[in-house]
Amino acid sequence: MGFQVMTMSDAAAARVKAIVENSGPDAKGIRVGIKKGGCAGMEYTIDLVTEPNPKDDRIEKYGASVWIDPAAVLYLLGTEMGFETTTLRSGFTFHNPNQTSACGCGESVELKAADLTELAKQRQAAPA
Repeated sequence: MGFQVMTMSDAAAARVKAIVENSGPDAKGIRVGIKKGGCAGMEYTIDLVTEPNPKDDRIEKYGASVWIDPAAVLYLLGTEMGFETTTLRSGFTFHNPNQTSACGCGESVELKAADLTELAKQRQAAPA
């Protein structure tokens, strides 16, 4: 199996499936990307996918599909997408090893591109 850009938790997969089921017959999954914005410099984006972009990477868990914008791949390598519900909010979370800082409100982050050499070393060292 090839290297996945991201992984998703069981909770995230369940939430993606719920979004798709409640979004009509054309919904296929969600698309994750990044954009410039916020006080820390970048924000994660999530959009409904009705027509997948063939250039996007795709991850799947329990029938939930998430496409990843090619422009975001280097910033999202190694990220785990989760979903949490707290007393004050609910939403997707991103545990991203490429994040260098975040703003105080948690809406934006500072990201660096993944170190591909380090990722290759980690992959070689991992047991098969």
